[in-house]
Amino acid sequence: MSSESPLKGKSILVVDDEPDILETVEEELDMCLVDKAKDYETAIQYLTGYTYDIVVLDIMGVNGFDLLQNAVDRGFPAVMLTAHALTPEALKKSIKLGAVSFLPKDKIPELRMFLEDVVLGAGKPVWEKLFDRLGNYFNRHFGPDWREKDKFFQEFEETLKKTM
Repeated sequence: MSSESPLKGKSILVVDDEPDILETVEEELDMCLVDKAKDYETAIQYLTGYTYDIVVLDIMGVNGFDLLQNAVDRGFPAVMLTAHALTPEALKKSIKLGAVSFLPKDKIPELRMFLEDVVLGAGKPVWEKLFDRLGNYFNRHFGPDWREKDKFFQEFEETLKKTM
């Protein structure tokens, strides 16, 4: 029994300077209408000329944080997808700038599931689900006490618990 993905027919913009990542994401999201941009300028043209259900942004190589701000200002739910900027600082900046999720590139095979969460959540942040699924992953990459080291994450998690 397979149900239809809530991503079917959704319009997605993917921005990454690595062509293989763009192709892989497009393959993972074959039920969506996917626009791809490999640089900042092309991404800005897409963001200002079209409407998207979700915007997936790399951080490094494409000015991802500037694009995040632009996407958020336009009301597009934005998901950060990164390899080289996989740090607690980049995660914190993504949260503060309004991203709805933050995924490591090595989790691309699970991208569909994470983006389905965004669609099912009506484009609202899905941090609680993300931390439930990737908490151990982040602990391995950032260190087991990464949340305790930064008051921001402690307060952020308290806020998440209150909204449950």
